Amino acid sequence: LAEFFRRTYGPTGAFNAKPFEGSRSWAGARPEFRAIAYDSSGIAAHMGLLRRFIKIDGADLLVAELGLYGIRRDLEGRGISSSFRVVLPVLQELGVPFGFGTVRPALHKHVARLGRGGLLIVKSGIRVRSTLQVALLDKPPTRIDDAFVVVLPVGRPISDWPAGEMIDRNGAEL
Repeated sequence: LAEFFRRTYGPTGAFNAKPFEGSRSWAGARPEFRAIAYDSSGIAAHMGLLRRFIKIDGADLLVAELGLYGIRRDLEGRGISSSFRVVLPVLQELGVPFGFGTVRPALHKHVARLGRGGLLIVKSGIRVRSTLQVALLDKPPTRIDDAFVVVLPVGRPISDWPAGEMIDRNGAEL
């Protein structure tokens, strides 16, 4: 898996592949569940999830954070919607009201296409605070990103997602 992530994230910048040096198969928090798709060429796709409480403008909300998305380069454009559909029954079994994730602005158009089918909602204008993966004495313990927020209604309708401009992950990004 670490090699898969280095190959998948490396072309987007050496910094993005760095967390997967050695045999480490996660960048921040360790996933509770992984969906891994294989084909004759090896690992084709990956998605991880982690149940956690996030705070939206100070209000606690149980979610399954979805992260560590990865589609092998030769399969791009054919996989992420399948990944969300594959993990939906797992999210239902876990009893979470929402799946939650963030994407970089460069992936906005790719993920926004999924929203047109009604599977998920992509929200902008929300800041997300995360704990740094490694504590450093010369840096603050958290970082704040202006990412796009992906919300996947699971046990409750999207109208129940709290309004707010700041999400605190209460931990490291998945």
